[in-house]
Amino acid sequence: MHIIIVIFMEQRLVIYNTLSRKKERFKPLHAPNVGMYVCGPTVYGDPHLGHARPAITFDILFRYLKHLGYKVRYVRNITDVGHLEHDADEGDDKIEKKARLEQLEPMEIAQHYANSYHDAMRALNVLPPSIEPRATGHIIEQEELVNEILKNGYAYESNGSIYFDIEKYNKEHRYGILSGRNLDDVINNSRVLEGVEEKHNQADFALWKKAQPEHIMRWPSPWSDGFPGWHCECTAMGRKYLGHHFDIHGGGMDLIFPHHECEIAQAVASQGDQMVHYWMHNNMITINGQKMGKSLGNFITLEQFFKGTHESLSQAYSPMTIRFFILSAHYRGTVDFSNEALIASAKGLDRLMTGIADIARVPVSGESDEATKQFVGELRQKCYDAMNDDLQTPTVISNLFEACHVINSLLDHKAHISAADLAELANTMHLFTVDLLGLKSEKGANNDAREAAYGKVVDMVLALRAKAKQNKDWTTSDQIRDALAEAGFEVKDTKDGVTWKLNK
Repeated sequence: MHIIIVIFMEQRLVIYNTLSRKKERFKPLHAPNVGMYVCGPTVYGDPHLGHARPAITFDILFRYLKHLGYKVRYVRNITDVGHLEHDADEGDDKIEKKARLEQLEPMEIAQHYANSYHDAMRALNVLPPSIEPRATGHIIEQEELVNEILKNGYAYESNGSIYFDIEKYNKEHRYGILSGRNLDDVINNSRVLEGVEEKHNQADFALWKKAQPEHIMRWPSPWSDGFPGWHCECTAMGRKYLGHHFDIHGGGMDLIFPHHECEIAQAVASQGDQMVHYWMHNNMITINGQKMGKSLGNFITLEQFFKGTHESLSQAYSPMTIRFFILSAHYRGTVDFSNEALIASAKGLDRLMTGIADIARVPVSGESDEATKQFVGELRQKCYDAMNDDLQTPTVISNLFEACHVINSLLDHKAHISAADLAELANTMHLFTVDLLGLKSEKGANNDAREAAYGKVVDMVLALRAKAKQNKDWTTSDQIRDALAEAGFEVKDTKDGVTWKLNK
């Protein structure tokens, strides 16, 4: 326990708070406990690359906070009701619409795609959250939230539906505090004639919707048989599992408005103050500069990436390649999909994993040369510094690539390392690559055994080549070297002996 405390006291984590629009030192409300809520998927279709980014982003944060010694309660919800088309208050529920198309129960749709999402997350090595609540399992909590907002005068009933009164709220608080929008003009311009529509203002959002006769998913309430508005679920479930005030709320940048803006308004309207200390948002995955998403029809599912079955893909890309691709950019920067970028990610991942595997083959010296000793001595903190600066994963990867270069120099006998420094190098690389970035080798046990066998065979062939050279049989020596090169083995003759590596 003492060691753990030392870690998070020594490492000063700074994160970008969307609410303040600046980087802030992370100070939990109740250290060492940390409460974190992240918006999960609406389960009406196969998970795609756009789902992978927030999942991986906040997986990194979850891993790092735990590593620093915090006890993290990570809540990531599943939306299985109330999310209407185009994120609006009109139109079909996304899950119900899919259910009608496939002639299934809505809960069958929700379960099927929740299973698909979980399968994809496991493949991407995303750790499961501490709690994964579903909107349909928390209808009572959402009704209670609506009641509180009504009681405090920030909502009104209209034809069995309950709407949030933006104008009333905006007079006493500020609606738009997260997104930076000034809604005074919007409210004034969107006012419609009384009686023409249910809402007082177009900007008002639904807290509870009366179900139309054809609507399958409905629950009894004091106002009507209906269903909660999409924004209610996260406020209600966040409060239930993390309390009235918690540390971090995360999600994609596309959720800042209206979803998270509405969450802030609901919290203030129900309990008098904000629930969340730090708001964190990852940027979008784009295709040709346009956001990737189901609603736009330009998405590529994760299964299509893994199998290479989409027409836009030149080949299949493994789950770890996808993870590496996402981590190669800072979470607040855009990532534009291209085959070239993914191929580069596959090569980068292979370079990193090869470097870690090659540590076992590094010859040990009595002491390290000065440059190697300095590099190893600084590597761990350099990686920590990058993580502490708002999770700069590209910088961490760059530092790890430098480590791979050092390992190659050691294998080529161009540098020397002591046993203690080698252990520190191996430990640091494993910590940041595997434990914190969540990258892992995709070569199975069989492959590992085969590679060991390959190694023995290559060593035997090189021994035969050495014997040929000793006998001045240069023809045989060159033939062996060329045959190995053709098979993908790079052989180097150094003053300290022969080194080799597989380039395929």
